[in-house]
Amino acid sequence: MIPFISKEKVRQALQYPELLRALREAFQQEIVTPRRHAHQLSEQVNSSLLLMPAWNPSGHTGVKLVTVAPQNKDMPTVHAIFILFDSITGMPLTLMDGEEITQKRTAAASALASGFLSRKDSSHLLLIGNGSLAPHMALAHCHTRPINKISIWGRSAEKSEHCLQTLLSFPDLPEHINIEVSSDLAKSCKSADIITCATTSREAIVKGEWIQAGTHLDLVGGFKPDMREVDDELMAKAVVFVDTFAGALAEAGDILQTLQNGHLKKEAIVAELADLCSGKHTGRQSDEEITVFKSVGTALEDLCAANLVWHFHSRERTPKI
Repeated sequence: MIPFISKEKVRQALQYPELLRALREAFQQEIVTPRRHAHQLSEQVNSSLLLMPAWNPSGHTGVKLVTVAPQNKDMPTVHAIFILFDSITGMPLTLMDGEEITQKRTAAASALASGFLSRKDSSHLLLIGNGSLAPHMALAHCHTRPINKISIWGRSAEKSEHCLQTLLSFPDLPEHINIEVSSDLAKSCKSADIITCATTSREAIVKGEWIQAGTHLDLVGGFKPDMREVDDELMAKAVVFVDTFAGALAEAGDILQTLQNGHLKKEAIVAELADLCSGKHTGRQSDEEITVFKSVGTALEDLCAANLVWHFHSRERTPKI
């Protein structure tokens, strides 16, 4: 039986400084990432199954299996497992918890992009959404910019308070950061330097009229064409970046809907994350720009994170001499 690496051991292996460096390198490598499969499991409750493969022909192959059930109340919305193989022999190497991989790599990809797209002096982070991903998004951004204030907004004040307490429990959260639950989304949007949205909304939550010059928006929640988190006005005045052109132009409702209604021009989508990591595009051009990073996730990120986990725990299994 192949070994299983638990959520706790995945968490132990994936520290943001190392993950950020590894992701930046991975986005410059020739890793094969076919378009992911997405299947609706139940029309009644809108649950979905995602299959996300990626491989390095001379290294490892990985497949993440993900279920998304937005209607869940007393358990996470997302469940996932990751399988790692040797690309040469085809031999399965390990199973590992996919939820922790998903949360850590999603947050790290956003923070990596923010390093190119947000203002260097960005200090106020607004979290929109209070699910299990939100605390990870906050912590990752703290590794990229000098964040000293985090505001959390969600439809449930109780869940936002739980998100706040979860974030406070992270041992690597900088001590100087002030964290608050916001009850006024418009006011928080107007004062934030970085806004990260991690929701399953099908209607725009953030309005363009609230967004000030120089703001960076990080949109990770909408992964289907009928999902979106910001309105047309915001997208029309933003410089837009994506994790991958292939994924965003096929799945991201914030982009697809505004392309279709004419509020976003295709030429306003200026680069993908690989272009930023390779230096092909330098990112933010001025302190006045409004930038948007739209992420739908790519299996490259999963494989990168899984490799870090595998190598970390392989060392642990090596007998000490």
